[in-house]
Amino acid sequence: MNKKLNNYAYIDSQNLHLGVQSLGWELDYKKFRRYLTEKYRVATAYLFIGYIPENQDLYGSLQKSGYILKFKPVLSNKDGSHKGNVDADMVLQIAIDYYEKSFDKTIIVTSDGDFYSVVKFLYDRGKLYKVISPYSKTCSSLLRNTAREKIVFINNLQKKLEHKKKKHRFRTEP
Repeated sequence: MNKKLNNYAYIDSQNLHLGVQSLGWELDYKKFRRYLTEKYRVATAYLFIGYIPENQDLYGSLQKSGYILKFKPVLSNKDGSHKGNVDADMVLQIAIDYYEKSFDKTIIVTSDGDFYSVVKFLYDRGKLYKVISPYSKTCSSLLRNTAREKIVFINNLQKKLEHKKKKHRFRTEP
C-alpha cells in the first residue's frame, strides 16, 4: 500500500519575501504553495508572518492559497518600518509537530543561519526533506553546511513562481 506522505513546510515569510525581492522579482504565493504540494508533497504549509492590522486583505489571500498563518506581533521602528522576528515561533512549531508526530518530513524555507540547529536536529533524525533558500548568494553558510545536499535555491525558479502583473486592456469605442 502506497502511503501518502504528510510533509510540512515552515516558511520564514520575511526572509522569503526580501530574498526574492532582492532578485528583482515578486513571488506568487499561490504558485509557490502549488509548487510545494506538487514537488515536495507538502500537506501543511505554515507561513510565519508579522501581524499588521492593515494587511487583512493580504492575510486572507494567503489563507485562500492554502497557508496556515502564524502571526507574530510586530514592533514599529522610528522610521516607520516594522520588525517581527519569527525564528523562535517557527522552531517551537517544528518542535510541537515533531513530538506530536504530525509530519513525515519537513521543508524549511529561509536563508537565515539562526535555523541551523533545528535543521541539524531534523537532518540527523531523517526528518529533513529540504531547506529552500531564496538565493544562494545570501544564504547563510552555516545553514548551507548544516543542510548539506538537502538545500535548494529558488532564485532559478523565477519563470515558474513569479507573480505576473495583470495588464489592463482598454477598449476603445468606435
